Amino acid sequence: MVNEHDHEHEEDQFITLVDENGNEQLHEVLFTFDSEEFEKSYVFFYPVGSFDDDEEDVDIHVYAYIPTEDGGYGPLMQIETEEEWDMVEEVFNTFNEDQEDEE
Repeated sequence: MVNEHDHEHEEDQFITLVDENGNEQLHEVLFTFDSEEFEKSYVFFYPVGSFDDDEEDVDIHVYAYIPTEDGGYGPLMQIETEEEWDMVEEVFNTFNEDQEDEE
């Protein structure tokens, strides 16, 4: 079963990634969901301003995480198995279809 999160807190809508050189890049959260099968939550996000540039290809990242006690993201983890990737891709495709239906 997969559940999307509706985060009402503004700080939950952004994630800052730090690269190997210590540079910070702000990302906006697209959506999150929980997977009972893998006992993890997942977050999809993209660099802030990506959709403002009218670019066709937007670099969307997805990571797994275990939510913190206060509902935060906790450490982001790489998705490692093919089964997990298949599930994440299916959720993303469903999200895209739902977005197209709303337009």
